[in-house]
Amino acid sequence: MDRQNFDIAVIGSGPGGYVAAIKASQTGKKVCLIEKGLVGGTCLNVGCIPTKTLLANATVMQKIKHAEDYGITVGPITFSYEKMKTRKDSVVGKIRKSLEGLILSNGITIIRGQAEFLSPTELKVKGDNVLVHASKFIIATGSEPLDIPAFPCDHKKIMNSSSILDITTLPATLAIVGGGYIGCEFASLFAELGVKVIILEALPSIVMAQGTSIAEALTSAFKKKKIEINTGVAVEGIDDLPVGLRVRLKGKDPVMCDMALVSVGRKINSQHLGLDKAGVLVGDKGAIPVNDKMETNVPGIYAIGDVTGKFMLAHVASHQGIIAGAQATGQSAVMHYEAVPAVIFTTPEIATVGMTLEQATEAGYTAAIGKFPFQALGKSIASIETDGFAQIVVDKKTGQILGAQVVGHEASALIAEMGLAIANELTIDCVADTIHAHPTVAEAWLEAALLANDTPIHFPPKIKR
Repeated sequence: MDRQNFDIAVIGSGPGGYVAAIKASQTGKKVCLIEKGLVGGTCLNVGCIPTKTLLANATVMQKIKHAEDYGITVGPITFSYEKMKTRKDSVVGKIRKSLEGLILSNGITIIRGQAEFLSPTELKVKGDNVLVHASKFIIATGSEPLDIPAFPCDHKKIMNSSSILDITTLPATLAIVGGGYIGCEFASLFAELGVKVIILEALPSIVMAQGTSIAEALTSAFKKKKIEINTGVAVEGIDDLPVGLRVRLKGKDPVMCDMALVSVGRKINSQHLGLDKAGVLVGDKGAIPVNDKMETNVPGIYAIGDVTGKFMLAHVASHQGIIAGAQATGQSAVMHYEAVPAVIFTTPEIATVGMTLEQATEAGYTAAIGKFPFQALGKSIASIETDGFAQIVVDKKTGQILGAQVVGHEASALIAEMGLAIANELTIDCVADTIHAHPTVAEAWLEAALLANDTPIHFPPKIKR
């Protein structure tokens, strides 16, 4: 077995791992990046990038369907999902190749295979058959779709969020078990492409973690698209029939479908790493506890991304990677989670950052919201993108911005302004006093800020004067 020495070894090349490796290499340290699968991890290969590529196709379809609203006449619309899938694979392949080039350009050695600790300073890699010795390690092994024993995925009819990306023929009816953000993104995608979608959610509403206003807005939008939403239901099992599937529900009639997508969470990948030999503590659900410096209980060993069990978001993993990469090279950096943006790429898009109104109230703030509908915004009316709203959660005592939520066109881009505001502890007056370009969708934040201050300009006052 070949023995190689490094200053820092990173396990996992997803959006946390490769960023940590690049950050560490910038100080001149000798760094290796160990990957058992495809470079880029879940996000690039079976997550963020492929799903958003397919959703981009659905967005074009939606625009074409409404072409008449813009005075444009088109003929009959047809599409090939197989070609859409091929384009998705091409996009992923192109980005992966570029990423590998980026990693190598930073002088980072890529080692391929399964890593297993032998001690706190050494591990073996099955694959390239390498013994890696390093003074620092960064664990970034991510997560994978959770498989439910009662109805395990066969990846033929019963799919998870990874295997459904490989289908080339659309089902007539798709049952989605789980109404969280992943399930809802797929619901939005397939409904736009003509699939009958049925969501089965155990909680009282879909995307419940995003707050009441978001859940209600998306539920309303989905019903307009004829997506069937069943909440408060428990799936007991899924039967494979000669034709299609039967989804059995506790105390309710079964749901018949051609294909099922199981989207009920993710499992942390902390097994088979030999963490016990390194002395690294692991929680009950597989999460590795870390502090705000991304340090584990073992000096010199860090953990980032999904494996920490904090926020299963690619951009959080990347920022944690920057913190860990800095700490591992002797720089000072700490992680903050007060302004973590989250985006759901449904139609309409949803984006949130900071606290919801409910969370702010529970935390003891005298919380209020300023909510501005896109129906009253010039750019949105001109673009025929009037569904949704932008709202700011504010502490009425101090004016500090505590959170923000936006539903509608360009939500994924709009949320950045509020992320910056919350990260820097700005007040509502900071937004109200900032000149926003006209006509833009970003003006919604200005108007929401004015509403939060009870001084609306382009919206009727609460009390007529």
